[in-house]
Amino acid sequence: MAEQRGGRPIAANQRPTGGDKTIATGKRQYFRRKKVDRICLEKIDYIDYKDVRLLSQFITERGKIIPRRISGLNALNQRRITEAIKLARNIALLPFSGK
Repeated sequence: MAEQRGGRPIAANQRPTGGDKTIATGKRQYFRRKKVDRICLEKIDYIDYKDVRLLSQFITERGKIIPRRISGLNALNQRRITEAIKLARNIALLPFSGK
């Protein structure tokens, strides 16, 4: 459905976008912070399955692995973290589930 002003559809080049949209609608825009890959930022070459402190940052309190879109990791580091978490779970360094 096209937006209308005074009964006529608004042309695409006249629709409010970006900063103009906040002025037109009166709503504040949500500021989204860019997610950063903590593994790349700290220059960690090898993700050790025995490093429970690092791995526990990437699991929830219920024991689930935090997805990449939430954690901000790149695909390679997400796979490396997942494998390390699974290894740590199998030798009982990390829990399979919360309470």
